[in-house]
Amino acid sequence: MNTRHYAAARRTRSIGEKLFEVNWGLVMLIALIASVGFAMLYSVAGGHFEPWASKQIVRFVIGLVLLVVIACVDIRLWMELAYPAYGLSLLLLIATTIAGKVGGLGAQRWIELGPLQLQPSELMKISLVLALARYLHKLSVEEVSHPLTLLIPLAMIGAPVVLVLAQPNLGTAIILALDGCSLLFLAGLSWWWIGPAVAGVVASVPIAWQFLHDYQKQRIMTFLNPSSDALGAGWNISQAEIALGSGGVAGKGFIQGTQSRLNFLPEKETDFIFTALGEEFGLVGALALLLLFAVVIGYGIRIAMSSRSQFGRLLAMGVTLNFFFYILINASMVMGLIPVVGIPMPLISYGGTAMMTVMVGFGLLMCVHVHRQIEIPRSAGTIL
Repeated sequence: MNTRHYAAARRTRSIGEKLFEVNWGLVMLIALIASVGFAMLYSVAGGHFEPWASKQIVRFVIGLVLLVVIACVDIRLWMELAYPAYGLSLLLLIATTIAGKVGGLGAQRWIELGPLQLQPSELMKISLVLALARYLHKLSVEEVSHPLTLLIPLAMIGAPVVLVLAQPNLGTAIILALDGCSLLFLAGLSWWWIGPAVAGVVASVPIAWQFLHDYQKQRIMTFLNPSSDALGAGWNISQAEIALGSGGVAGKGFIQGTQSRLNFLPEKETDFIFTALGEEFGLVGALALLLLFAVVIGYGIRIAMSSRSQFGRLLAMGVTLNFFFYILINASMVMGLIPVVGIPMPLISYGGTAMMTVMVGFGLLMCVHVHRQIEIPRSAGTIL
């Protein structure tokens, strides 16, 4: 059977056949990691499912259903919806800037839609990957580095980054920039662009410092010298390091973490939950979780490499890298390797929008796997 007839045959597959194609091993691995998160939320609540673990379990189950549904939808439909999804996410970011809910430190990151409270910056992470994967799909390696061609993806990356920085949300802005630049690199962007761009970013650091908010400057200064204000600005990272260090090799035991139980550990259910895990399960537990994450990332790379379409490859790698950046920044932050920027640990930290975003991302990754044999032409126009 030639490629055209094979692709046509793939379009007629039933839902049952697609469900059979789902990588259930990866789904079980995701569920295992999420279960670690449920256990830690139960622990930091003092051995109670309320107020965090029970809600997180419900969100994960909903996310799991979304994952399977998204995986069974033809990948070409998601390609058609890439630009509308990006546009909607951008509009939600603009609406958040104008009329968003103001949280701690004056951050304006949430928007209320009836009973729902959304963080559009989380949605933009997946929407940006989708839109860039579609745009870069039709370009050759030479076209990616053409100045006029490059303006469009740079604008697609720059617009949400600027809006997210205005919230302010430096951590998410960094992830958006990393997601976008990584896809440009994977699409074949010339080193003649990458080298000067990196040099420009480094050179602009002193200028960027002037635009940071006072609390962001304080976080950076605290990172450089945590002991300078251990009871003030340095409290969070100091307590996090104490929690990690006190866990030792094997940890204190489940629900035995004193830093979280006695409320010394800040944001113990969200940004700093990894330190609570380190205190209770020690170095062994922390490394085991990171190993599970590494296996998921390995699955993602393998799925990307198996796709016969450029869109599928870029989408799978974009979702995988986004997941990796979550982990890298959160783990580095709580260990004091980078300043505190407020990024959750995926599948572990408490949070509705972040959980749904991660699960939608995994749904798209699984969709690439299920439809890996479909070839999508690079020509513009109707895809389906």
